[in-house]
Amino acid sequence: MSGLRTEGLRPVAVRLALLASACLFPAYLVGAEAAPSHHHREVRHHNSRKGSMVDRQGDYRSAAVSRIADGGMIQQIIVKGNSRIETSTVLSYMVVQPGDSFNKEGLNRSLKTLYATGLFRDVTLQREGSTLLVHLTENPVVNRIVFEGNHALKDNDLLKELNLRPRAVFSAQTIAADRQKILNLYAARARYGATVTPQIIRLSHNRIDVIFNINESHQTLVKKITFIGNHSFSEAALENVVSSKEEAWYRFFSSADEYNPERVRYDAELLRRFYLHNGFVDFRMIDATGELSPDHKTFYITFTFNEGPRYRLGKLDVRSNVRHVTPQMMKRHIEVYKNQYYDGTAIQDNATDMQEWLQDNGHPFAAVRTEIARNPEKKIVNLLYDIVEGPHVYVERIDINGNTITRDSVIRRNLPMAEGDAYTPSSRKYARMDLQDLGYFSNVSIDQTQGSAPDKVNVSANVTEKPTGEFSLGGGYSTDVGVLGNLALKQHNLLGTGIDAGASGTVAYYEKQADISFTDPYFLGRNFVAGLDFYFVQNNYQTYQRYSEGQYGGSFRLGYAYNRYLSQSWTYTLVDRHVGNAYPGSDYPGYKDDVPSIYVLQSAGWSLLSQLSTTLTYDRRDNRLAPHSGYMLSATGDFAGLGGNEKYARGKFSGAYYIPLDDLTGSHDWTIQLKGGVGYMGDWDGRHGDRNIIDNFYLGGQNLRGFLQGGVGPRSAHIRRNGQWIPGYGGQEDFLGGRFMYTASFQLNFPLPMGDSLGISGRGFIDAGSLTGLRVRHRYTNEAHDGALFTPVSGNTFTPRVSGGLGISWKSPFGLVNIDGAVPIRKEHGDRIYPIRFGFGQQF
Repeated sequence: MSGLRTEGLRPVAVRLALLASACLFPAYLVGAEAAPSHHHREVRHHNSRKGSMVDRQGDYRSAAVSRIADGGMIQQIIVKGNSRIETSTVLSYMVVQPGDSFNKEGLNRSLKTLYATGLFRDVTLQREGSTLLVHLTENPVVNRIVFEGNHALKDNDLLKELNLRPRAVFSAQTIAADRQKILNLYAARARYGATVTPQIIRLSHNRIDVIFNINESHQTLVKKITFIGNHSFSEAALENVVSSKEEAWYRFFSSADEYNPERVRYDAELLRRFYLHNGFVDFRMIDATGELSPDHKTFYITFTFNEGPRYRLGKLDVRSNVRHVTPQMMKRHIEVYKNQYYDGTAIQDNATDMQEWLQDNGHPFAAVRTEIARNPEKKIVNLLYDIVEGPHVYVERIDINGNTITRDSVIRRNLPMAEGDAYTPSSRKYARMDLQDLGYFSNVSIDQTQGSAPDKVNVSANVTEKPTGEFSLGGGYSTDVGVLGNLALKQHNLLGTGIDAGASGTVAYYEKQADISFTDPYFLGRNFVAGLDFYFVQNNYQTYQRYSEGQYGGSFRLGYAYNRYLSQSWTYTLVDRHVGNAYPGSDYPGYKDDVPSIYVLQSAGWSLLSQLSTTLTYDRRDNRLAPHSGYMLSATGDFAGLGGNEKYARGKFSGAYYIPLDDLTGSHDWTIQLKGGVGYMGDWDGRHGDRNIIDNFYLGGQNLRGFLQGGVGPRSAHIRRNGQWIPGYGGQEDFLGGRFMYTASFQLNFPLPMGDSLGISGRGFIDAGSLTGLRVRHRYTNEAHDGALFTPVSGNTFTPRVSGGLGISWKSPFGLVNIDGAVPIRKEHGDRIYPIRFGFGQQF
C-alpha cells in the first residue's frame, strides 16, 4: 500500500472517499428528475445522477447549441418553471439579453451561468422564432438536516462545518463537499475508517430532508514508529523526540497515539531540529510516511533520513560595522565555545541575545546575523557573528483592535513601544509577550503595515478577550493542614482597568483563613504596582505543637520594575497576633500532666506587629511558572518596630538556577534545578522587644523534605505538672525556630515512561539545611541558676541535615496532585522526620 507522505498527500480515507463519491450519489439522488422531452432546437444540460455536470468537456453543450440556428435578433426571453426565484433574477444571470443576436457562445455562457448559481437542477434553452425560451427545474429547498450514527462528534459540531443549511437551496455539489468535510472531521479524530452516506427524503412543495448516515468506525491508532538511517541515536531516544506515540493502554488521556498526518509533518521537523541541535549540520529528511494497515485499523509510521557527519565548532569570531560596537566588546557575549558540538538552536539564541543587548544599550537598529563555513574533512564549522546596522524604522501609529472590555490605555501602557519609538523585531516580540502575560486575552497578535514613509510602520495590537472573572469552590487534602475546602471570588481585570480584586476563604482541619485583596498594576498612571490586603488566619498546630496561632490585619504593597528583569517591592504590614495555649493542663482530659514549655508560655497572648519589608528580585528565568533555563536572585529585608511590640530586623537571600539537559537527553523535559537560601534575624531593642517565637525562621516540610514542618532546629521540652512544677523532659517537645537558617537543594526534573500521556512528571532531589540560634524572651537553660524553670533546649546546632527522595506531579482530571517521598540521610537526635508529603485539590 502506498504511504501517506508528509508533503502534498491527503489521508488515505480522503483519497478513497473521492474515488467512492461517484458511486455514492445514485443512492441519494434517486428520483431527481424525469427524463426531459427532446426538441429539435434546444440546449439541455442535466445535473447528473453521478453528482457532476454532464459536460464531457463541452461536447454535449456544443452539440446541443449547434441545433439552435445562429442569426437573428432575440426579441424577448420567456422564463418558465420558476416558482421561488423571480424572473428578473433569472434574467440577471443570463449573458444574452433582448436585442442580442442568437449565437452559440452567448447561449452556452448563459447556460453555464445559470447552472453555476446552484439554484437549478435542470435548464433548457429553446428558440421559437425570435423568442428565447428558458425552461427551469428548480433545486429543492432543504427542510432539515439530520445526522444518524454519530457518537464521537455531536450534531452541533458537524452542523457548524457544513455549507448546507435548513431553508437553503440544495445542490449535489454542496452535499458532496459537506460529506467530505464530515470525513475530514473524523480523520482529524483518527477515524479513517468512517463512512458517510447522504440520503434524500423528498417532501411536498419541492422540499427535502437531508440525512447523513454515519458509520464512525474505530480510532486508527499508531501501531509502530520506525526510524531508518539513524546510527548515532537509538530508536528509543528518537521516540522521545517525536510527538507521535505508539498505541498503549495507558494513553487513554492522550491523543498522541492517534494517527494525524499534520503531526507526522511536525515530527519530521522535530527530528530535523533535534539533529541540528546535536551537530548534524548536513541532516536531510528523505521521507516521512504513514501507511494504513490492510484491515484499516492501525497505522505504521516510517521516518527515513540521512544523518550525515557530526560537526564541532571551530573558530568563533565577531565582525561589526556598527559605530561604537567593536568585536572585542561583543566577544564576551558569545555563549557557545570551541570544540562543542554544533547547536543551531543555541547559536541562534545567542545571536538573538546579542541583538537584544545591543538594542537595549543604545543601538536600537543593530542586527546580528550568523554565518557558518563547513570543513567536511575536519568535521568542524567556523562561526561568525556579523553585526550590522539594520534599517531605521519608527512607529508612526499604534492601533488597538478586538478589546471589548479592556481599555485602550491598559493595553498601551503594557506595550514596550510608543508612537515615535524605534521599531525592532525584539520590540514586536516583547509586545506580544507582555500582552499575553497580562492574562486578559486568549489570543494576541502584533501586525505591522507600511506607514506614510519608507521608514515608518503602523503597528496593530490585535487581541481576543477572555473571561477574567473567577469563581471557585474547591476541596482537597494537604499534609500541613488536613482536609480543606475553599471558596474564592476574583476579578483580574475589574471593569477593564487592569485592577485585580478578589476575596477568598479556606476552612481546613488545622487552619482557617479569609482575605480580601486589591491590586492596581499601574498605580497613579505610573510604573507602580500598588495593593491592599486584609486577612484573618487561624492555625492550629496541635498535631505537633501545644499552641495555636491567630492573626488579623492588613498590608499595603508597592512595587516597581527598573527594567524587564530587575524589580523591587515594598510592603507595610500591621497585624494583631494571638498565641493561644491550646492545652492548659487539667482542662483537657488526657493532657493534664503536660503543658507547653515556658518559651511558648512567654509568647502566649496578643501582640502587635508593625513591619516594613522590601524585596529586590532579578529574574532571568525563561518561564516563571515552569522554568526550564535561566536563574533568579532575590533579597528580602524585614524591619519590625515602627510601633507595635516586635523589634527585630530580618534578612533573607535566595537564588535558583536552572540547567536544561536538552543536549544530553534530546528532550525538553529534563532540567536540573539548583536552589539555595540563607536568612538571619537580629533584635535591635533588647529591653522592649517581645521575641515572639512565631516570628522566627522554621525549617522542615517544604524547605527540607523528609522532615516534619518545623521539625529541625531548636526545640524545648514541656514542663510536666503533677501537683508541682518540675523541670521536665516528658511529653512532646515544642519547636522554637531560630535566628539563622540556610538551605540548599539539588533537584532533577525528568519525564516518566507514560507521563507524557497521563500528565505525570517525576523529580529526584537532595535537600540540605540547618537552623540554629535560640531566639526567646528569656533563656532558662542553666540548671544551676534557673531552678524549677530550667527548660532544656536541644537541636540548636549548625550541623547540616540532609535528605533525599523522589516525587511526582500529576495533572489529573481531579486537580494537581503532588507527592514527595524522602528519607533523612543525615539527621540529629530528636529531629522529627516526615517521609511522605502529598496534597491535591480541585476547583470547579
